[in-house]
Amino acid sequence: MVSRIVTFFSKKITGLHQAAYILGFFTFLSQILGLVRDRLLAYMFGAGRTVDVYYAAFKIPDLVLVVGGSVVSIAVLVPYLSRKITEDKKKAQRFIDAIFTAFFIGVTALSAVLFAVMPWLAPTVFPGISDPALQADLVLLGRMFLLSPILLGISNIFASIIQVYKRFLIYALSPILYNLGIIVGIVLLYPIFGVAGLGLGVVIGVALHAGVQIPFVAYKGFAPQFRWLTDMQPVWQVMKNSLPRTLTLSTNKLAILVLVSLASVLAPGSIAIFNFSFNLQSAPMAIVGASYSLAAFPALSQYFADGKHTKFIGEIETAVRHVLFWSLPIVALFVVLRAQIVRTVLGAGKFDWVATKLTAASLALFAIAVAAQSLVLVFVRSFYAADDTVTPLVTNIIGGLLIVGGAFGLTELFRSQSSVRYFLEALLRVKGVEDTAVLGLPLAYSLGTVVNAGLLWVAFRWRLGVLWSHVRSTVFQSAAGAIVAGFTAHFGLILLGQFLDLRYGPDIF
Repeated sequence: MVSRIVTFFSKKITGLHQAAYILGFFTFLSQILGLVRDRLLAYMFGAGRTVDVYYAAFKIPDLVLVVGGSVVSIAVLVPYLSRKITEDKKKAQRFIDAIFTAFFIGVTALSAVLFAVMPWLAPTVFPGISDPALQADLVLLGRMFLLSPILLGISNIFASIIQVYKRFLIYALSPILYNLGIIVGIVLLYPIFGVAGLGLGVVIGVALHAGVQIPFVAYKGFAPQFRWLTDMQPVWQVMKNSLPRTLTLSTNKLAILVLVSLASVLAPGSIAIFNFSFNLQSAPMAIVGASYSLAAFPALSQYFADGKHTKFIGEIETAVRHVLFWSLPIVALFVVLRAQIVRTVLGAGKFDWVATKLTAASLALFAIAVAAQSLVLVFVRSFYAADDTVTPLVTNIIGGLLIVGGAFGLTELFRSQSSVRYFLEALLRVKGVEDTAVLGLPLAYSLGTVVNAGLLWVAFRWRLGVLWSHVRSTVFQSAAGAIVAGFTAHFGLILLGQFLDLRYGPDIF
């Protein structure tokens, strides 16, 4: 029985659609567990300061992972490993050892520095969390979460090897185990250790994320080892190529960090509302956009390296068409069914109706950019496969600046211009709800992301080839399907509302 399970998860997956569907299925399971995690947090703490602290504590370690972990990212390592494993396995092993050693030393040193300055850094970055007890919890969790970039970076090295061999099932297990670890922390460890139990759950999750990949990597003979860095040329080459990608991802993470920092000075619970709605809208993006971009990347890298331009464009065209086919109707359904989705997923315990309405409004604003976020993932990986890391950097910087500038501008507009605030409150059906300034954050994020996706599309046409003529029919068909789905859902709600109380879970669906 055990051997059959191991054989199943070690199966090689070669086709784009097969890989995408498998990744999508397991990503769906991971997202379900992520929603269970959020429901538990909402049930136990509501949209309050405890959840604010929990989510804020992730942001600095996340930035460390972007800065240090980009060197060991899948997008950077897969092309190198594909060539080196094909040429000489011993050279590939030395390359992996060098990258592992350099990454571990660098990120561990950076994490140690941040561990020391966390009591000063965390309150500075999140000035709205000013209560001494909450600040102590923020520092504690921030320090514990600094283990995440180290372990997740190592996990990325393993995942790169696994993707070269197209063992997507093993790779897909990691996020499932990660969320299971967090759930264990919330359910079992928090009642025993308090806030520290939440941190322990995250540590268990990241350890499982990396650990599940070790057997296959060791079986292939690529378990990384510490080495004296006598030859730094491979490391410098990877760092040189990953620098634009580091800056690209850092731009997005910095933008989100600024949004969360800004949310900390708004009403208590604003960080929770922002993150709950962000996680909800991330589910379709992860299932659709991430699955296709991940599944296509190894083939894209190979096609470009072999000079097969037609197949390269065809692979991207297929990914874009399927992303649009699935994501546009999802946008319509998320906007129309936002309150029902939020209440079903989060509506329990201390998560009250006011929090539901604000989270639902935030979800609708995030949903505007669901298709754009998925397209960004596909386009960015297509540029990386084509050895172009500069174009995504430029578009991400522009998008990030729009997000940050828009967040400050829109939150101030909400405060100073009552007519603008009343219009958006009426549009999103949150009239009479206090502290709606938080809605400026998801709106700014969506606007910046849509601009980013548009710029990447235009740049793709200039740099790699025409795409619109191949996907135009899919865009119109998916848009029509989205309109039909939206109207059907809307009138369905009106009809059901005659007989059911749609504010409560049993009657929502």
